[in-house]
Amino acid sequence: MDYPIAHSKNSDEKWHYLREHLIEVANMTHTFSSTMYQGKFGALAWLVGLAHDIGKMDSRFQEYLMAIQEGRSATKVPHAPLAAYLLYRLKEPIKTVGPLTVGGHHSGVSEIGNLTAKLANYELDSGLEESMRNSLTEMIYEQKLTTEITPSLNSLQTEMLIRMLFSALVDADRLDTERHFDSNTSRLRAHKVTLTDLAKRFKNNQDELILGVQDKLSKVSVVRNEVYQACLDAAKGKPGFYRLTVPTGGGKTRSSLAFALDHAIKNGLRGIFFAIPYTSIIDQTAQVYRSILGDDAVLEHHSQRNITDTEDYSEQKLRLMLAEENWDMPVIVTTNVQLLESLFSNSPSKCRKIHRLANSVIVFDEAQTLPVELLKPTLDALRDLVENYGSTVVLSTATQPALQSSYLSELDIKEIVPDNAQHFEQLRRVQYRSLEELLTMEALAEEVSRHEQVLVILNTRKSAVELVKTLDSPYCFHLSTLLCGSHRRKILQEVRQRLNYGHPIQLISTQVIEAGVDLDFPVVYRALGPLDRIVQAAGRCNREGKLDYGSTVIFELENDRAPKGPYKAGLEKSKLILSEYSSPEILHDPKVFDEYFIQLYDSLGNNLDRYNIQDMRERLNFPEVAARYRLIPEKTIPVLVRYGDYMTTLKSWEEYPSRETWRLLQPYLVSIYESEAKIHFRDGLLTEVSNGLYMWEGVYDEVLGLSAIQRDPSDLIT
Repeated sequence: MDYPIAHSKNSDEKWHYLREHLIEVANMTHTFSSTMYQGKFGALAWLVGLAHDIGKMDSRFQEYLMAIQEGRSATKVPHAPLAAYLLYRLKEPIKTVGPLTVGGHHSGVSEIGNLTAKLANYELDSGLEESMRNSLTEMIYEQKLTTEITPSLNSLQTEMLIRMLFSALVDADRLDTERHFDSNTSRLRAHKVTLTDLAKRFKNNQDELILGVQDKLSKVSVVRNEVYQACLDAAKGKPGFYRLTVPTGGGKTRSSLAFALDHAIKNGLRGIFFAIPYTSIIDQTAQVYRSILGDDAVLEHHSQRNITDTEDYSEQKLRLMLAEENWDMPVIVTTNVQLLESLFSNSPSKCRKIHRLANSVIVFDEAQTLPVELLKPTLDALRDLVENYGSTVVLSTATQPALQSSYLSELDIKEIVPDNAQHFEQLRRVQYRSLEELLTMEALAEEVSRHEQVLVILNTRKSAVELVKTLDSPYCFHLSTLLCGSHRRKILQEVRQRLNYGHPIQLISTQVIEAGVDLDFPVVYRALGPLDRIVQAAGRCNREGKLDYGSTVIFELENDRAPKGPYKAGLEKSKLILSEYSSPEILHDPKVFDEYFIQLYDSLGNNLDRYNIQDMRERLNFPEVAARYRLIPEKTIPVLVRYGDYMTTLKSWEEYPSRETWRLLQPYLVSIYESEAKIHFRDGLLTEVSNGLYMWEGVYDEVLGLSAIQRDPSDLIT
C-alpha cells in the first residue's frame, strides 16, 4: 500500500499516498462522528473512512493521475463505485450504509434501489477485488478496528445516520486533501478560539453594556434584564428542545447568545448555530455577534454558489471544491434555507458541513417562519438531532407557532422564560388600528405622506416598487433582498441616522424587514398579511419605547395579489381572526397565536408534509428528498452586481478562489430565480464569471437594486 497514490504532487513536489490518506480520513471521520448515538457507530464511521478511496488502487486510476501530473490528457476513471462494491459484499448495516456513503462522496448520495441494482451486477476484476480487500483488512487489523454492537434503527433514523456519516466522510476527505495541496490554509484552520474564550469575551462585553446603560429602570431595560437572567438560568438544563418567547425589543438577540454559550459549555457541546429567515437580518445579527465575540469567532454564511461535484482532479477544480464552507467556526449565523436544505441535500458540497450540527446548539430565530408545508420532515430531523446526536434546538420568536398542538405534542419543550406574559404587557409600546376601506396606491401614498417618519411593509416586491414610484419623494428609501448586502447596510445606516436626528424618512419595504431588523419608527403601515407577520412588523414601531405609544396601521390594497400557498392561507386566517375581535389590540396577547396557528394548520388539512418527503426518506431515496425539500421551490443563482468595491473582491476571487475570497464576494451578491436568469442571459443582461457565478450587466438602480427583476426569491422565507 506504499505505492498507490491518492492525489498528484503538491507545490513541494510531494505525492499524496493512498494509505496515508485513507488512515487520516478514517481518523477524522471517526472523530466527527463521536457524538452520534453516543459513539455507537464509531467503528462504522472509521470503516467508511478507510474504504472511501480504496478504488484508487485500480491501475487505470493510477495511470490517470500520472497523466494529470505530467500534463497529458487523460480519461477520468471513477473510483468510488469500487469502494461501494467492496462494502456491499459485507453484512448489515455496512451493506446499506457503507455503499451509499462512500459511493456518493463525489457525485452525491444515490437511491438505495438503483445503487443496489448497479452493485449486484457490477463486474470487478477478481484480482483487484482481492487486492483491495486484503489492503483494507490489513489496515483494519493495524488500526485495531473492532466490530461494535450497533443499535437497531428505524428507516428514518437510518436515513439520518447515512446523511451524518456521509457529511463526516466528505469533510474529512476534503480537509485531508486540502492539507496536501494547501498547507497554509490547513494550518490556519487549526487556530480557532474556544467557546470558553468566547464566554469570557461575552461577559466583558456584558459588563461594559451594563455600565453604559443610563436608564436601568426603564420598562425596556427591566424586561431585557429579566429575559437575560432567565436565559442564564435555563442554560443549566440538559440538551433538548427549548422555546424562547420574548416580545419584540425584549433583547432576545443577546440573550439567546448568552443561553447558547452557557448551555454549550455546561453540556460540553461544540458549536452554536443561529438560523435566520432573511438574509437582511443576517447582516445585522452577524455584526452584533462579531462586535461582542470578535471577527475570529463568527461565520456569516449564505448565498452559496453551485458547483457540480465530479471526479475532476484538476487543480482549479480542487480549489473550487475546497472553497466550500464546512462551518468550521464556533458561531455560525446562516439562513434557514442554507441550514435546512443542506440537512436534506444529497450533494457532497452541501452535506459536507451538516455533521457539525451534532452536539451543538441550534437556535431558530423567528421560528414561526419555518415552512408549514415542510414542517413534519423538518421537525422530525430536528428531533433526531436532539435525541440521537446530542444537540439542543431553541425555537425563538415573539409569535410562537403551535408546534406542540401538532407534530411535537409528545415532546418536552422547555420554556426558557416561563412567565413571559407579563413581558408582553410591559412592552406594549404600540397601538394597532385597521383601515376599513380598500386603498388605491395613490390613497396609500397620500396616507404615507402625512408622516415625517414612516415605515411601510407590503406583500410583494411589485407593490413596493410601485409605491416608491408613486411617492416620488427625496426622502423615500426602498429595501428588499434584490439589493445586495453592502447596499442594504448602507441604506439601513442612513435610515437609522435619519431616525436618530429626526429627519424625514419614508422607508418602503417588502417583508424582509419585519423580523429582527433593528429599526425604531414612530409609525408603521403593514399590508394585511399573516398574523405573525403583522406583529413582527409592529416590532419596528416604537421599538425603544421613546413614545408612550407608536402607531401600527393595518391596511388592504386594491388588487393586491398576495403570494400563493401558506402565505395566502395565513393572510386569510389573519383576516378571519381580526374580524372575530372588536379591536386589533388582541394582537398584544401571545395566546392568540396558538389559535391562529392551529387554524392555519387545520386550513391546510394538517398537510405538514405536502411533498411526501418522509416517505422518500423511508425509502432511502436521497436524490428525490433533495429535489422535494426546498424552502424556495425554484432554484436560484448568485449574481454579482456592480456596486461599491465589487471589482476588488472579484479580482481576488478570480486570482485565488477560496473560502475566504468567496466570503468577501457575498456582500455584492443577489440571488435570482434560475428560470428568470435564463431570459436575462439570453438578452445579454447576465454573463458567466466562473462556474456557478454570474455578473449582472444591466442597470443596478441606486434605489430599487435589480429593478428588472420582478420576482424576489428571498423576501418571503430565506
